[in-house]
Amino acid sequence: MKKVIFITALLMMCTALKAQEVQYFPDRNATWEEKLPGELYFNQAKLNEAVNFALANEYSGSRDLRQAILKGFEREPFHEILGPTKKRGGPAGLILRKGYKVAHWGDIRRVDMTFSVTKSFLSTTAGLAVDQKLIASTSDQVGDYIWDGTFNGEHNSMITWGHLLQQNSDWSGTLWGIKDWADRPPREGDLDDWKYRELREPGTVMEYNDVRVNVLAYSLTHVWRKPLPLVLKEELMDKIGASTTWRWHGYKDAWTEIDGLRMKSVTGGGHSGGGIFISAEDMARFGLLFLNNGKWKDKQLISKEWIAEAITPSAPNPNYGHMWWLNKQGSRNWKGLPENIYYAAGFGGNFIVICPDQDLVVVTRWLEPNKIGEFMSKVFEALD
Repeated sequence: MKKVIFITALLMMCTALKAQEVQYFPDRNATWEEKLPGELYFNQAKLNEAVNFALANEYSGSRDLRQAILKGFEREPFHEILGPTKKRGGPAGLILRKGYKVAHWGDIRRVDMTFSVTKSFLSTTAGLAVDQKLIASTSDQVGDYIWDGTFNGEHNSMITWGHLLQQNSDWSGTLWGIKDWADRPPREGDLDDWKYRELREPGTVMEYNDVRVNVLAYSLTHVWRKPLPLVLKEELMDKIGASTTWRWHGYKDAWTEIDGLRMKSVTGGGHSGGGIFISAEDMARFGLLFLNNGKWKDKQLISKEWIAEAITPSAPNPNYGHMWWLNKQGSRNWKGLPENIYYAAGFGGNFIVICPDQDLVVVTRWLEPNKIGEFMSKVFEALD
């Protein structure tokens, strides 16, 4: 009986010690503090297996990303490169627990394209606009804010900010020379079928579509009245100690004028070039901010309410929130892993994964995309 009581007390003490561990936030330009896996309840050998798995399963596309893009989207009519591209490095990533590095591999300071991971950064500029009352509510119709014709017409006038953020707006039109129907068209039919399709009521059908994402970026640029890279830099990235190396690009002709000033409207992805170019370390800082519900050290940089909204499943797709993927039951579920995991994902195997219950942030780059679930399972198997 005494032995049982002793073991129970020991387990309770270990649990209390885990709860008391202080969250770590890396300072700008300082060496990111590391801890041995065992200090943060990881099995070293199994964690090494996860890292070796990431290294052994590099994205199979060309390291010349211009070529990878053209091949990856070759079925799109009229597809062309309109923004900057950059040859990529090899597999890279890092695993944080309570903010400390417990593993890293590859060149985590190399700046590479990040493709649709950009969408989660874009979504965050919308959240900051809501927090600062520039947008009253994501249920507001965007046409009440953007009156230049972008949201004219019976269909487009119904679209809300929430529809754009959840990619279920079915916005119809042309932006920066690209027609909405020419981006990732259905596998059935031809040009006439795509051009003259029946529009779906906003909020009913999710369709992954960069033209509509870029309409969101354009609209937010006009709400903020300044370029979104500047918004992101001033409101978040500088405050979380990000490096000065990241960049956010738009297409070559994506210029708009606001208050007499000509400025670039950026893209929410990179499948025609552009998007955010960033290091794995800076991606990890962004992830750490979200792990801590928008708080960095003692400052709330983005509201907990926004993060809760951003990771709420959309009606048409339980695996998608406000440009964050959710590990809910559905086609994108990682079997056997917690359903409150959420993540940013981009072409070529770029991921920022947030695991709230385990105090984990995982960044992995250039991992074969269909291997991410298996990789994350290996990370979880390494937890003691």
